[in-house]
Amino acid sequence: MKKKVLILGVCSLLLCGCGKIPTLSNGDEAVVTFKDGTMISANDFYEEIKNSFGLDTLLNMIDKYVFESEFPDEIENGEAYAKAMVDQLRTNAGSEEELLSYLQYNGFQTVEAYQNFAYIGYMQNIAIETYVQNNITDEELQEYYENDVYPDMTISHILITPDVTEDMTDEEQEEAENNAKETIQSIIDELNDAKDNDENIEEVFARLAEEYSEDDDTKDDGGNLGEINIGSLDSNYDELVKAANELEDGEYSTEVITTELGYHVILKTATGEKASYDDSVDSMRDAIAQDKLNEDQSLVVDAIHYYRDLYELDIVDSEMDSQYGVYMNNLINTYENANNTTN
Repeated sequence: MKKKVLILGVCSLLLCGCGKIPTLSNGDEAVVTFKDGTMISANDFYEEIKNSFGLDTLLNMIDKYVFESEFPDEIENGEAYAKAMVDQLRTNAGSEEELLSYLQYNGFQTVEAYQNFAYIGYMQNIAIETYVQNNITDEELQEYYENDVYPDMTISHILITPDVTEDMTDEEQEEAENNAKETIQSIIDELNDAKDNDENIEEVFARLAEEYSEDDDTKDDGGNLGEINIGSLDSNYDELVKAANELEDGEYSTEVITTELGYHVILKTATGEKASYDDSVDSMRDAIAQDKLNEDQSLVVDAIHYYRDLYELDIVDSEMDSQYGVYMNNLINTYENANNTTN
């Protein structure tokens, strides 16, 4: 990242320098002069830096132009995002000196360099997501609507959290996990007994939640999570929504549900109306795009190729063009390897 910052400064100097610029006898502009009249020319400097770290800066300049041209309405959002990232770092650092020290440790010589990095990253993400969304078919949307769009559901849960600590051995942690699962299974057994005895399941579930649940926010309200859907709470609760979708109103889960929070049993008490297809299209495009990017990271390269080709990118300098070709091939191989690893 240090290299990126330096060349941006160089470009600013070469393109926008102020005052009279010294020149060599052959007419080349000078970047550095010495007392004996010796000069380092802009051309020599360019040849030196382009073979060291010029490609990174060139790609940033390319993407900044392309993405700002393609998504002008996102420029203000990108600038706000980048500023917010800097503000967060500044708050965490405590002082401007500590902020700069942190940034330099991570390869950014100035706050502005990091802010520009965050801005280009934001614009690139917008471009990639838009590219993937625009290539989602109607068939994919319809399938997602049928299988992955749920109505709002009123759900209660009982949570048992394994009593695991960092200083435990693997065997001790496994025992704690098993104990938590056994507790949830015993609660399911109690619900089964209550069902066999024609007891009111909602009342029994509420009593068991108050007695056993380790979710302090809901246990005294019978474990009631309210009317929720995918994304209503943090992602752990999405698993509860998916499980509830398989239940009829008044039914409870008979298998232990596992999330990062621990182990759950749920009760579905009511089902609302499913949102219409038209009202779901935007959120479905977002979800499908994220799924596609998680499953196939090579789409990132496809998107970058698409936008650069759209603007007929032509790197005139043959050396830089050669570097660019090697870089893109390496990028393709990196994402292909990542796909193979995850699959």
